[in-house]
Amino acid sequence: MTQEELINEIMDEQMQREKEDKVRKYKVLNAYVRKGQTVMAGSSLMEFFPINELQQTLERQTIIYNRGIAGYVTRELLGAMEECIFELEPAKLFINIGTNDISSADGEYELEKLLANYNEILTEIGNRLPECKVYVMAYYPVNAKADFPGMDQAAKDSYFRTRTNVSLLEANRAVEQLALKHGYAFINVNDGLTDAEGNLKEEYTMDGVHMYGNGYSVVLDNLKAYL
Repeated sequence: MTQEELINEIMDEQMQREKEDKVRKYKVLNAYVRKGQTVMAGSSLMEFFPINELQQTLERQTIIYNRGIAGYVTRELLGAMEECIFELEPAKLFINIGTNDISSADGEYELEKLLANYNEILTEIGNRLPECKVYVMAYYPVNAKADFPGMDQAAKDSYFRTRTNVSLLEANRAVEQLALKHGYAFINVNDGLTDAEGNLKEEYTMDGVHMYGNGYSVVLDNLKAYL
């Protein structure tokens, strides 16, 4: 094993421990939630959404529990549905999961696998929470063009190998059809996030994928009609 491979293995193990720790923390917190409220579930794009801070700017506020977990793929959410969704018994659920499937570390992303897992997720939600209003969120655009601190061209090539705006748009079309199949709303709240070339605006993102609060403020403005 090379030094690079060893470092990657150590980092992967650390990330896995962090994910498991978040699930345990959520399970403890779930004992104190008010059932029948709004839940957000997904990966880092959901976990990093500062929804409770940003909604203070709105005239109408609601109780929202964020149960996103950074690094999660669809398969992992399937294994944590109790802690991230079902234990809270939400009346409304916003879900954004799958971008890490698209951003496959080995470059072997397959849309069919993502859809199969997503279908299972939505099927379980339908069976366990038949009265819940489910909003399947569109994937946010990325910016593979701008320069970001600590990210050279090689890092960018790896980061955006399969996670491109083309693949994200393709996945959005497929996930929209999947949502409709289950009778759920597919919502695209990306209006205002992109520049003239269709990339995520540079000022909204720290690395071309993850957004600052100003980007999420745009999302919330588009989202508030559903809250």
